[in-house]
Amino acid sequence: METIREEEKLSKDRALEARIRRIAGRVVTAAVEDFPRSAGWEWSVVVVDDDETVNAWCMAGGRMAAYTGLFEQLKLTDAEFAQIMGHEISHALANHTAERMSRAMAIQLGLIAVSAATDQSQSASQGAELLAQVALELPNSRTAEREADRLGMRLATQAGYDPEAAVTLWQKMASLGDDRPPAFLSTHPAPNDRQAQLNAMIPAMRALNPTGSKLPATNIRIAN
Repeated sequence: METIREEEKLSKDRALEARIRRIAGRVVTAAVEDFPRSAGWEWSVVVVDDDETVNAWCMAGGRMAAYTGLFEQLKLTDAEFAQIMGHEISHALANHTAERMSRAMAIQLGLIAVSAATDQSQSASQGAELLAQVALELPNSRTAEREADRLGMRLATQAGYDPEAAVTLWQKMASLGDDRPPAFLSTHPAPNDRQAQLNAMIPAMRALNPTGSKLPATNIRIAN
């Protein structure tokens, strides 16, 4: 957070801040209902004024960030933004950051062993690093993404937002036209695969909140 304050320009759009607080606050209410341990988190969000960056994140402990590029580039509906925050909050609830750190340490130890066994041959080390990434890091990242998709969709639906927005969100993501590596080398599932999986979950999600009733919003501090 200190780095963001020092290196990024923070938004002064109070209407956008209020919108983010309201939507994220409802998703947080759903998260706290399902994961009571998160009730003690210090929920806050920093809104970064960067119209070129399409990004948001949430750390364990409840500190969140949203970039104005999400709204500028994607023209998000409230329900689509709820899906984003549900997804990012789910990563924090599932402790995926800690899991990635643990895997990174395991990979590093393995690479040290390979380097020692091959007299630190550069080509062998590079080959081992690629193998470790494909075999261990990337599949687990995709698993974490799918887990966050499912849980995030559930939280957003319980908060009162249409689950179909998860599909329209990824349609918009795909329309950005960014170059993507082959699906098996990507830490995120390919947009088309993701849309199909999310679409299949919509009926079950709708059953969680058939009337789309909105939860009250947890009070979230705007960090600035």
